[in-house]
Amino acid sequence: MKTLKIIKIGGNIIENPAALDNFLMEFSKIEAPKILVHGGGKLATKLAQQMNVKVEMVNGRRKTNAETLDIITMVYAGKINKNIVASLQQKSNNALGFTGADGNTITSIKRPVKEIDYGFAGDIVNVNTTVLESLLSANITPVFCAITHDNNGQLLNTNADTIAAELAIGFAKKHQTELYYCFEKNGVLLDVNNDDSVIENINTKKYKELLNNKIIADGMLPKMNNCFHAINQNVHKVCIGKSEMLYNQNSKFTTIQA
Repeated sequence: MKTLKIIKIGGNIIENPAALDNFLMEFSKIEAPKILVHGGGKLATKLAQQMNVKVEMVNGRRKTNAETLDIITMVYAGKINKNIVASLQQKSNNALGFTGADGNTITSIKRPVKEIDYGFAGDIVNVNTTVLESLLSANITPVFCAITHDNNGQLLNTNADTIAAELAIGFAKKHQTELYYCFEKNGVLLDVNNDDSVIENINTKKYKELLNNKIIADGMLPKMNNCFHAINQNVHKVCIGKSEMLYNQNSKFTTIQA
């Protein structure tokens, strides 16, 4: 079974040109088959504000009306995705940019309206790995932005952490998949004000303790839910930390266990 690394990066890397270039240089050196997933919410918010389009967030999730979806598509699938692909080509890492609509790779449904109407937000229902397997076999790296589709011509804004988890799950039957969430902290912290207080291993029991003690809360909850969803669906390894965990053996990070 081949190891497949699926790596998700967020705004702390995307919004810093030097950090992004350094990350992509290190990413391009990873020899294993790999997929990159990126967000870009802060840049989308900035453009929305410049265009006088109201930005609404609920529980860390963006409400997506038609205007917001247009901006997200321009920023995620356009500016950010193509700049990343171009930078990887410069570093001799052949890459191809993706939304879930490309190659019919990720299908979603529009999130049902319950207490909150999230608009054109997508909940993933299917991952089709056929096209991606062909690309990986040809040493081409897929680069996914946070957009999927519903098979009826509608694009949907979809959480990038969830896309990364579902891709890892989708490939788990044929690959030993490893999922890495790169963000601005060294990992899950016991004390949010102390970057060195990394909890190096979290299993289901430990997670419940951390939740009960309110050590994990707010924006970290959706990320952790994706981690445990992946590890419980046969993803081999799930890690959270700074991007240095990918190439610096001395770096601290958090490993999620069943």
